Amino acid sequence: MKTQIKGMLVIAMMFTAGCSSKSAVKSTDGGETASSPSPVGSQSSSLPSGRTGYGFDKWQTGPLGDQFFDFNSSVLSTDAQEQLKQNAEWLTANSGKRVLIEGHCDSRGTSEYNLALGERRAAGAKEYIVKLGVAASRLESVSLGSERPFDTGQNEEAWAKNRRAHFIVK
Repeated sequence: MKTQIKGMLVIAMMFTAGCSSKSAVKSTDGGETASSPSPVGSQSSSLPSGRTGYGFDKWQTGPLGDQFFDFNSSVLSTDAQEQLKQNAEWLTANSGKRVLIEGHCDSRGTSEYNLALGERRAAGAKEYIVKLGVAASRLESVSLGSERPFDTGQNEEAWAKNRRAHFIVK
C-alpha cells in the first residue's frame, strides 16, 4: 500500500513539475449555476492574510491566490471563501484557462493522513469554485500531502504556509 502511494506521489510530482504558470506575481502581503454558495464554515486563526486584488500575496506563483487552512482542517475560512470568489472571477474572465488545485499539508501527521487531508482541501476548493459557476471540467485537483512544502521550517509560521490549496494555471 505504501509503495502504491509513493508511486502515485512520484507521478503527481512529475505531472505538476511539468506545469508552469505564465508569470509570477508577488506583493506584500461538475458545473452548476452561478449562485453564492452557502458558507462552508468560518474560522478565526493566525492564517496568512492580507490579500488584495485577485489575491496577490507573497506566496503566490501565478494570478490565483492560495487558500490557507487551520491545523488538521479542510474547512474553508471566510478569508478562503473570499479568495476563492476572487479566483472564480479571474477564471470567469479567462475562460480558456484550466487550473490544477494542489492540496498541501504541514509536516505533522502520517503520509497517508496528509494525503487524504490534502485531497479534502483541494476537493473543497474545487467544489466551492464550481458552485460559483466555473465548469468542473476546467479544474483538476491533486493531493501532495506534506511532500512539497512551501516553507521547510518546523514552527507554526512555516506550518501555516504549508496548509493550503495552491492553484496552478495550465
